[in-house]
Amino acid sequence: MNVTVLAGGVGAARFLQGVLQAVPERDVTVISNIGDDEDFFGLRVCPDIDIVIYTLAGEVDPGKGWGLRDESFHALEALRRFGYETWFQLGDRDLATLAHRSDLLRQGRTLSDVTATIARAFGLALKLLPVSDDRIRTLVDTDAGTLTFQEYFVKRRTQDEVRAVRFDGANAARPAPGVIDAINRADVICIAPSNPIVSIGPILSVAGVRDALRKVRERVVAVSPIIGGKTVKGPADRMMASLGIEPTAAGVAAAYADVAAALVIDEVDRALAPAVDAHGIRPVVTQTLMIGAPEKRALAERALAAALA
Repeated sequence: MNVTVLAGGVGAARFLQGVLQAVPERDVTVISNIGDDEDFFGLRVCPDIDIVIYTLAGEVDPGKGWGLRDESFHALEALRRFGYETWFQLGDRDLATLAHRSDLLRQGRTLSDVTATIARAFGLALKLLPVSDDRIRTLVDTDAGTLTFQEYFVKRRTQDEVRAVRFDGANAARPAPGVIDAINRADVICIAPSNPIVSIGPILSVAGVRDALRKVRERVVAVSPIIGGKTVKGPADRMMASLGIEPTAAGVAAAYADVAAALVIDEVDRALAPAVDAHGIRPVVTQTLMIGAPEKRALAERALAAALA
């Protein structure tokens, strides 16, 4: 069974841990968000790509859910001496990944090609594709002005009210090689429990991706990142509310109504199943909180089964 997963953030990485317990790794393709990507100290940071790689390689910091375990920050401390802002925490071992990526990009290699070299170096057999080789930047309009996603999320700790979200460069971006094919060939396409606005939104904004999903909608299942009106991690619930989207499983259903045939929602949201169904998406009720490996596998298997039903 070929499985394609649209992914962004910690929730997606943990969901993929479950998928790899249920499906052979070589049969899995991940299409990653790149709207969060940013340059720091002349180095390209791709947070969502690296979270997936580090997590699936067993190298992620288990407490934070991002970065590498047993990390030190001596280089960052040294950069502070020269007046650099160091609010974006980059560890010493993480810098090796960033230096490798940035060097190859400067040589003219594409992001998808470079990403493949990093995944292989960490021993991964799945295919990990950035949604595009072109630059896309998520911009957040707030009362404090327009912020890059990392400024909003990390530097200002999501304290600002979100007025609008834009994906700069998306209009000109084209899908990376293999992205549309991965959607067309997949037996199941999963939209991971990621922020529908800033994690999945940039993926769907790339020309051709949303249309490709619409054509295979019956094979697409999404997993709601909202449980009981809240997110486990991240600002999705508050962002949705600020933008006039109901911060519930029903609101997630509205966001994915044209691209997904089924939506997996948590047991605590069972009463919302009729509201999800009203958006034309079949609700699948189960335990979605990914506490440990058994729960991750169970959620993945439930999602895969829902798409095949």
